[in-house]
Parts: sequence; C-alpha cells; structure tokens
Amino acid sequence: MDALKHYFGLHRANLVGAIRRLASQPFASLLTILVIATALALPAGLRVAVNNADAVSDSWQGAADFTVYLKLDVSEETARRVAHAIELRADVARVTVIDRDAALAEFRSRSGFGEALDALGGNPLPHTLVVSPASGIAADVETLADAVAALPETELVQVDTAWVARLRAMLVLAGRLVDFATVLLGLAVAIVIGNTIRLEINNRSVEIEVTKLVGGTDGFIRRPFLYLGLCYGLAGAVLALGVVALGLLLLGPPVRALAALYGSGFALTGLSLRESGALLAGGSFLGWAGAGLAAARHLRAIEPK
Repeated sequence: MDALKHYFGLHRANLVGAIRRLASQPFASLLTILVIATALALPAGLRVAVNNADAVSDSWQGAADFTVYLKLDVSEETARRVAHAIELRADVARVTVIDRDAALAEFRSRSGFGEALDALGGNPLPHTLVVSPASGIAADVETLADAVAALPETELVQVDTAWVARLRAMLVLAGRLVDFATVLLGLAVAIVIGNTIRLEINNRSVEIEVTKLVGGTDGFIRRPFLYLGLCYGLAGAVLALGVVALGLLLLGPPVRALAALYGSGFALTGLSLRESGALLAGGSFLGWAGAGLAAARHLRAIEPK
C-alpha cells in the first residue's frame, strides 16, 4: 500500500511540477499553446460546420417527397385506397391525396387560365398522391418510386432526387476531408509538442546528467516531460474549444437571421459532449505521445561524462 501511495505521489508531483513549469515561463508557454489551439480548432470548427450541414439537410425531409399521378379513370375512392396501401409500407411516412377537383380549382385560381379551362369541357387533371419517404433524403427514393410506379393505377411518377444524391455525396466528401485534416493537424500538434519538449530536454541536460549519475532511470527522467507534454496538449484543446465557442457566438445571430428569411428556426449547434471530450482527450494524448517520442529519442543522447 505504501509503495502504491509513493507511486501515485510521484505522478502527482510530476503533474504539479509540469504546471509550475508552464507558469514559470508564461509568454513562451502561451505561444506554444496558441499554436496547438489553432491546429486543433481548425478540424473542430470544420466538424461543427459538417454537423450543422447535416442538421440542415435533415430538416429538408420534404425534399425527398415525390408525386404520383394516377390514371384519369381512377376514382377518388380508389385513389384513397391506393394511398392507404402505399402508406402501409415500412419505408413510407405518409401519403397525401390531392383530389383532382380541388387541384383544378387551385390551378384555376392561380393560373389565370379559367376561360381556357372551361373550354376543355372536363377536368384534365388526375388524382395525385404525394409520397413522403420515412427516412427523408436518406431513403432509397428510387426503389420506392419504382415500386409505386408498378401499381396498375399509376400513370406517372415524378421524382427529382438527383440533387439529393449530390447533397449526400458532398456531405460524405466533406466528412472525409475533415477526417483527413484532423489526422494531418494532429500530427502537426504532436510535432510541435515534441519539438518543445526537445528544447526543454536540451535546457535541462545538466540536470538530466546528474540524475543519471545518481541512478535515475530513463523512465523516471522521462515522466516529468510526459506530463509537460500532456499539459501543453490539454491546454491547447481547452483553448481550441473556446475558439470554436467564440466562433459560434459570433456567427450565431447572422445565421439565425438568414434562416428566418427562409422561414426556418435553424440555429448553429456546437460540438456535442462526446466530441468535446474527444477533443480534450485527443489533445492530451497528442501531447503525451509527442513528448514521449521526443524524450525517448533525446534522453538516450544525454549520458554522464
């Protein structure tokens, strides 16, 4: 039990020492943390942008709706029966029936071709169904439309899903680009912290030589530098979260104003709790890993003369 307390005591002392080390040189520490925060804030901000784009696309559930024109000889009762049968499908959220007489009256009032329609001597419009897929733009609209088109009462199915497919493809591509940028900038963070730890090791080379002379192991000597790298990474991640939050605060009002012009209540959302935790953990890990790689390489080069 005493050995365990001593072990954790050493770790606590190393952590406190790392924090004091950062505080003892505030300007240099702040510059390093700002560089780390910038590298971490960029992929985090891009992730927020992609998440909000996903949220906007999810709100366009009606964009995947398609229209089914029934044959002219189909009665209203039959049209409602067909609509009910389609609505029973698992991949359909709802089906709206547009009565041909109501559609003609609306077209007459809006088109201004009332006299021309009277000359036709009858209603040229069929009963129409508006089908809403259950999964919105994420649904397999083409398959559903083909199944509806195969019904004997169907005359024509009008589907416009090409732009929906393009939107989904662009969002997937944007997500991959964000992942790629995250990996590259994560490596940059590890390199920056590793270089900072290398300078720290060089500045303390005499202290390291003395520690090795009195029997200090590489693991014992390495531990304070690992905690120093962890503190750099964690501080940079915390500052990156602040930068993202500030960006959302500045962009939130104009985005809400723009959404209101389109009759939408959309508002920007930040990183989720899980994503924020991942950013903090990732920054800490990159700091620890960068410090570990630098310490493992440069401590071997320092030996007592």
